[in-house]
Amino acid sequence: MLDFNAPEFLVVAIVALLVIGPKDLPKAMRFVGHWVGKARGVARQFRSGFDNMVREAELAEMEKKWAEENARIMRDYPPEKSLPAPVYDPSPEGAEPAMVEPEDMPPVMTEPPALKPGGDVEPAPKPKRKPRAKKAAS
Repeated sequence: MLDFNAPEFLVVAIVALLVIGPKDLPKAMRFVGHWVGKARGVARQFRSGFDNMVREAELAEMEKKWAEENARIMRDYPPEKSLPAPVYDPSPEGAEPAMVEPEDMPPVMTEPPALKPGGDVEPAPKPKRKPRAKKAAS
């Protein structure tokens, strides 16, 4: 952007004071500030739009690389060539088997929780109220 150092800014301020005059200088500075603000807003919008386009392009490139890598992995290791089924290893009494598939394990039976005859949940007791103070008769 524009690069002003102190001596250049001082020269511009003196020329503006001489040309515009001290009476109209505040109005001119507001006008210039307004347009500088608009220019910065347009530049900010342009920069954010450009950054979004770059980010989307990078994301598309990364998705393409991920798709290629996924295709390579699926080509090298297709689902048909998955690991062989685990084999039950009979071991001595009390020892855990090496690998057991769920269908090899006996079903586990658990009893359902006991329900009360009137309903399944006992209602919570109501809190006791504090006694009210008696009003004095006047």
